Amino acid sequence: MQMWMQILLRTTSLFFLTLILIRLMGKRNISRMAPFNFVSYIVIAILAALISANIITNLAFGFIAMGVWVAFPILLDYLSLKSKGIHDLIQGKEAVLIKHGKIMEDNLMKTRLTGEELLRELRHKNAFNLADVEFAVMEMTGEINVFLKSDKKPVTAHDSGTKTAPQAEPQTIILDGNVLNESLSSLGLNKEWLRIQLESMGVSLDNVFLGQVDSSGDLYLDLFDDAVELQQPKVKEMIYANLEKAQPSLMSYALETEEKNAKAMYTKNADKLKLLMEKLEPFLLR
Repeated sequence: MQMWMQILLRTTSLFFLTLILIRLMGKRNISRMAPFNFVSYIVIAILAALISANIITNLAFGFIAMGVWVAFPILLDYLSLKSKGIHDLIQGKEAVLIKHGKIMEDNLMKTRLTGEELLRELRHKNAFNLADVEFAVMEMTGEINVFLKSDKKPVTAHDSGTKTAPQAEPQTIILDGNVLNESLSSLGLNKEWLRIQLESMGVSLDNVFLGQVDSSGDLYLDLFDDAVELQQPKVKEMIYANLEKAQPSLMSYALETEEKNAKAMYTKNADKLKLLMEKLEPFLLR
């Protein structure tokens, strides 16, 4: 067998073998990976390249070396789950850089981080003023997380006592002009509902690049033809608008009728509807 064919077969086999080994080592985000794990991946990649290029001619030795660099990280990850001491030894420990608004110079020196680098990392977290930072910690991955002082944190709905509706993940039901039936069914919808929605917007399915339905039932469309302006439907706002229209109508009926029982019924239902609107307003209009 010619050399180029041997390298081709060896490289193809190693490609799929390395893919399987990397998956066995677990899913990891490279930007948040501990240094030891990063080195393991690099060494495995180098060994695979050396074997595929026939620089390591003895396949048995090459696979033994690769097996060690795969097995040991998996073993150490397992031991790290069982022992905090082993975890800290292998993965490292987080370092507190700012505590109660004070920079911990000793920890800054241990992490080999200069003051300028610290300020740059704080700016990445939208903390441009050091006086706004209550706490900052460097994780074992090298990422710095920042906790702002209580009076500098953005106000949330919880802080203001405002009720908000729970949100669920939007479901993509159209992609590249094709209907995703599984996503549509998971929402309890069907193609007939989608057809009616598209007709009401005056849009053909062929012109839809992406379509999503959020937890409120609103359909958002992105079209291939960017020149077309779409009036996106607002299900929640429409529901609230109908309630707003019905409540004054009931009050009007109560004022117009002379029949006591009917007047009492209209007034009672108008009050109930008004109370219902007050309860639903945070969920339908925010």
